[in-house]
Amino acid sequence: MKHLDFSGKRCLVIGGSSGIGNGIAHEFRAQGAAVHVTGTRPGAADYAGSDGSDLTGLGYTRLDVTLPETIEPFAAAFGAVDVLVLCQGIALYKRQEFTREGYDKVVAVNLDSVMYCALAFKPALLAARGSLIVISSVAAHIAMLGNPAYAASKAGAKHLTASLGESWAREGIRVNGIAPGHVRTKLTAVTFDHPQRRAKALEDVPLGRIGTPADIGHVALFLASPLAAYVIGQTITVDGGLTLS
Repeated sequence: MKHLDFSGKRCLVIGGSSGIGNGIAHEFRAQGAAVHVTGTRPGAADYAGSDGSDLTGLGYTRLDVTLPETIEPFAAAFGAVDVLVLCQGIALYKRQEFTREGYDKVVAVNLDSVMYCALAFKPALLAARGSLIVISSVAAHIAMLGNPAYAASKAGAKHLTASLGESWAREGIRVNGIAPGHVRTKLTAVTFDHPQRRAKALEDVPLGRIGTPADIGHVALFLASPLAAYVIGQTITVDGGLTLS
């Protein structure tokens, strides 16, 4: 379909070295885009054999978004961007998010760095009249018993998406987001690699299956395409029906 043809476009996925971000990166690559991803390891070769990581055909740069001072120089050196996907995210378990150190670490990655990246890449997005996509979570809508920082930061990311969407649309940048539900990644392996936890989680999903990174990637393609030209500031929930009741 011509509206989903990204040939000649440049796409950057922050946090695209594995998991949902990696799935999104490969969906854009499959539609002709030149795709670059970032991760935390020194080089692309360091992801070889890693679960949920496939850097075939993707450019790669190491970027630690917990170091705000590194983001703006990276953006300046990177140059043109038509589609920017902000998919960085962490969660801490065993009540680590109930400590100040744990809370600050999660919020720094899941919320603060989203704003810092958006600001750093705004000039490039302005030049391209591009699209910014923020990946949050269904945790933006519901409480999470053991992960208060994760839930709060994802709720913040959702509202940041709306606020930037309203503001930057006037300048020619479309900002939208995606809130994934249950998707099997390294981050969620603690649940979905455990048979009993997996079965319990699936009880709440009307569609009856765990999502895939490609499921999220397909919605990202739509949001970045001309098909979504009149969609601004929205976060689309992609969860197999999890949050319907």
